[in-house]
Amino acid sequence: MKWLVTGATGKLGSKVVETLLKKVPAAELAVSVRNPEKAEHLRARGIDVRHGDFDQPDTLDAAFAGVERLLIISADGDNETRIRQHANAVAAAERAGVAFIAYTSLANAADSEIFLAPVHRVTEEAIVKTGIPYSFLRNNWYLENEARSIQAVLAGAPWVTSAGGGKVGWAPQQDYAEAAAAVLAGEGHEKTIYELSGPLLSQEQLTSALGEVLKREVPIQQVDDAAYAAIMKEAGIPDFVLPILTGIQEGIRTGALEVERADFEKLLGRPVTPIREALAQLVNG
Repeated sequence: MKWLVTGATGKLGSKVVETLLKKVPAAELAVSVRNPEKAEHLRARGIDVRHGDFDQPDTLDAAFAGVERLLIISADGDNETRIRQHANAVAAAERAGVAFIAYTSLANAADSEIFLAPVHRVTEEAIVKTGIPYSFLRNNWYLENEARSIQAVLAGAPWVTSAGGGKVGWAPQQDYAEAAAAVLAGEGHEKTIYELSGPLLSQEQLTSALGEVLKREVPIQQVDDAAYAAIMKEAGIPDFVLPILTGIQEGIRTGALEVERADFEKLLGRPVTPIREALAQLVNG
């Protein structure tokens, strides 16, 4: 058996690899990375480090050769770039004869109207079209995505949002990584879709939990999208990132992430990490 994880030097991918090492022999685990030199620490532990660049399909043919179970971790970038890159990865998996594909998708990807959804919808459809057995890990939202806002609060700023009363199923990346590893290394996950979400919380509920961790009140500033973008720009966010951030806020406000099922617990074999515990881990490093 040969397992392979793409994007293994990224924040989520590295956590998946560490979790997999507790489940499968290092000699049977491979990683596909754009910069192999950044994965020398994995090679030193007996992992098969392969060069795989989603923008260079020929590298993916070599990277996926002999792989039976593949985890495609969604790439970063704009929607057009990600759709192209994911298509390259899926096509290479089909050419390589991969027997199973797990893919890190997005909450309610098939029907969601959040601007990020088309990437995942198209990729899921491409995987289904190959006929290869699959599992879609529809990740809700990483708590680590809020690290910048948490740092701002620690520096004395209010929690700024234009998400209104929309709720999010935050969970730490470690929980998502453990769920992905459970699917990749486990059995019986063919043709499955897992909606992975922590308990749904509003911005007010999240900041209340953060206040409990910090042992002080965290002021929250609800603004409209234009004001939110202006505040983020003043905080040093590059102009090209601002539409992404406001698009996320709009998606949350309109309920795009209000998807909650017990799939996380099913895969983890335990409850999702409580939000206060997860926030404390982020605050304390």
